[in-house]
Amino acid sequence: MNLITRSGALRLFVRARTFSTAPPPRLRRLGRVLVLSSALTTSVLGYVFYNDVSNIEPAPFDTRTLSDLLRAYIVYGTCSIAPLVDAAPTILDTLFSIPGVSKIVESFVRATFFHQFVGADTANGALPLLTSLRAENKGALFAYAVEVDQKEVTGQTNMEGQPVHKRIIEEIIRSINASADFEDGRDAFQDGHIGRRTWVSVKLTAMLPNAQSLINLSTHLTNTRAQLEPPVLFPGTPSPSDLSILHSSALTGTLTESDIHDLKELYSDLVQICTRAEERGVRVFIDAEYSWYQPAIDAFGHALMERFNKLPSNGFLRTWWDISSWTSSSARKSVDDRVRPLVYVTYQTYLRRMPAHLTHSLALAHARGYALGVKLVRGAYHPYEVVAHHLARSADSAVGSPRSLSISPDPEPPVQPSKNATDQCYHDCATVLINVISQDVHRSGRFGAPSIGVFFATHNWTSCESILEEIVKKGLGVVERVGVNEVQEDVVRIPLEVGERIAFGQLYGMSDALTNYLIGRTRCERPCVIKYVPFGALVQVMPYLSRRAIENKSVLGAGGATRERKGAAALIWKKMKGLVVS
Repeated sequence: MNLITRSGALRLFVRARTFSTAPPPRLRRLGRVLVLSSALTTSVLGYVFYNDVSNIEPAPFDTRTLSDLLRAYIVYGTCSIAPLVDAAPTILDTLFSIPGVSKIVESFVRATFFHQFVGADTANGALPLLTSLRAENKGALFAYAVEVDQKEVTGQTNMEGQPVHKRIIEEIIRSINASADFEDGRDAFQDGHIGRRTWVSVKLTAMLPNAQSLINLSTHLTNTRAQLEPPVLFPGTPSPSDLSILHSSALTGTLTESDIHDLKELYSDLVQICTRAEERGVRVFIDAEYSWYQPAIDAFGHALMERFNKLPSNGFLRTWWDISSWTSSSARKSVDDRVRPLVYVTYQTYLRRMPAHLTHSLALAHARGYALGVKLVRGAYHPYEVVAHHLARSADSAVGSPRSLSISPDPEPPVQPSKNATDQCYHDCATVLINVISQDVHRSGRFGAPSIGVFFATHNWTSCESILEEIVKKGLGVVERVGVNEVQEDVVRIPLEVGERIAFGQLYGMSDALTNYLIGRTRCERPCVIKYVPFGALVQVMPYLSRRAIENKSVLGAGGATRERKGAAALIWKKMKGLVVS
């Protein structure tokens, strides 16, 4: 096997040599690296496979095919090699810059990392995947995974002369239409837009000409927001007046006329996106990003929630006439079936401002009369935040060192000091949110408009078990015994009114064992487990794939990629033994 791989890599290198009778030193060195790394990787994966299959049991409820498992094993085997993962962006940039070699690398990346982590090149192209996920009782959160390098694209246009960020906005709207069309074709009889489980995610830094405008707004908000008691640590917490500067004639020292123009246009584009989403019954999730963007992102997110998540003026309960009218399909048209919450904002528990920021957000939403949409995550930028903060506060930063983007005024980094602190914060926030959901359900009943919606985005088994336990403890779910004879198990039955307020989620291509376990452990009228499904052309999503490989270390935790690899190996071995027996 090693000889075959070695000779195959050598043949590729020989082909690369045909581009020049005297190949440059860089290409010769690259050929040697390809040969050695190919042989080494194959040897390592072949060695560890034997250990993997003998040290772990295959996960239950896993429906992946043998080809899917083989791909997952290769991807996570690669991700288990930390130095290779850290060097991946540089390696890929180099390989893609070499004629001939770039096509080979592109084919390899598409067959492995792209198909592992990306749904398709386009939203419509991902529809077969959505059908497959729904057949397994999984929903989907669409994300156009184009990450813009602001140094390269500021002022840039595409072939039609259209600004790059405007093309991204059009793709987001297309993904909303694709999501709604998919749901429209699922069921001829639905309660309006209630129960839909195909949603859309947006990333604000990709939606304006220069992301520096968001940093400038964040700096302005950090300097001008009123102090709270008790205080909320950086990046702070939103205020209803945050976006008033966009309508003021007085400029500040941090915001330029160009910033104001671009930020106004961003808000207008976000309103266009959310209006279309409201018309089609598709929830919109605003991604969290680095802390230097977060004050601005929070400001836009809460402004959109106040506009699109507004609760009925006549209270939480619909009238008896509205409820009884659901028995008539024609009368159902008059029912207020708007999705609530429509807009969700991401809360990162690795930030030290939590849970104070969450507590303030709950109070603000209640005072302003809108439903709070919460996507609860741990966060994936911890090492970058620490480095940026220390660089910004270093005395060397003023004498030729790389400029830090950090804008935190606090002496300590904005992130938690340890993984354990982040885990505890996630648990505390989840407990608070489930308690709020319990109060909301008991107050508004089965047909009331939700004043809270929570998407628990986590790859942590302990967190998922804890959340399920808390759901049962608060009376939001009932434990039932299902199965026959010796094969029985406990499941948590979640009623529709709770299912409209709660969902679990994992990234597509990651933690499939946990996703399938949650599906097996819960029963609900609509899918309550969602996969985050990125889409985009391979060249466009390369930054996402590079970041995903690196972030596997923090998203999955210590040894996470290794566990994924071993789980795939155990299932491969199980399927191979089944083929031999049959």
